[in-house]
Amino acid sequence: MERVNFYVDAFNFYYGLKDMKKIDSDWQKFYWLDFVNLFEQFLGENQFLQKVVYFAAQTPLDAQGNAHGRQRQNLLFRANRLLYPDRFELVMGQFIQKDITCRICRQKFSVPEEKQTDVNIAVRLVLDCALNLVDTVVLVSADSDLLPPLLSIQQHFPNKNIRVYFPPSHNCRKLDYFIKDTFKKPAVHLDRNKPKFANSILPDVVSKDGKSCSIPPKWKVT
Repeated sequence: MERVNFYVDAFNFYYGLKDMKKIDSDWQKFYWLDFVNLFEQFLGENQFLQKVVYFAAQTPLDAQGNAHGRQRQNLLFRANRLLYPDRFELVMGQFIQKDITCRICRQKFSVPEEKQTDVNIAVRLVLDCALNLVDTVVLVSADSDLLPPLLSIQQHFPNKNIRVYFPPSHNCRKLDYFIKDTFKKPAVHLDRNKPKFANSILPDVVSKDGKSCSIPPKWKVT
């Protein structure tokens, strides 16, 4: 059996869902998502989903100093780890405050900037191939900065398969050209697979081994 790992750029993925929600409010239901279930639906006959590696950063506090976004994020992580302790792995980067100056009013202010995620993904992709821990790597991102590790895998580990999935509402020409030219298969556009998302919504209360967690009220669609 072919071992398949999905490497998910959470920043791309989550904000892609938010962009889709602006077009179709149904997509809010997919904030509360079973990632293993979702990606298993894309596998072929002789493949099995070994692991979903989810690369995220702790959501920063909002303008009022509240941690509501972080709490929702942590509930999603808990639900997936509760269901799949060996198949859902969380790799955390961080946000830092970056000082910028408005070009119009020249006022200075701070904005959160995500750090480490690209590097974490790149290192993990190459390392898993080098250690022969995977047969097919699936990058779920539309970030062109992640082309170099894919090129490295192609050059040094030619027996490994590479696939690229674009998060909802995202695209990347460089990654698209690479995957088509090298593997003769187009990138998968996740926003064209809404039924698979619909099949992967977590129950409102996720329970296992006496532990449970519930969907954040703000994400619940009535």
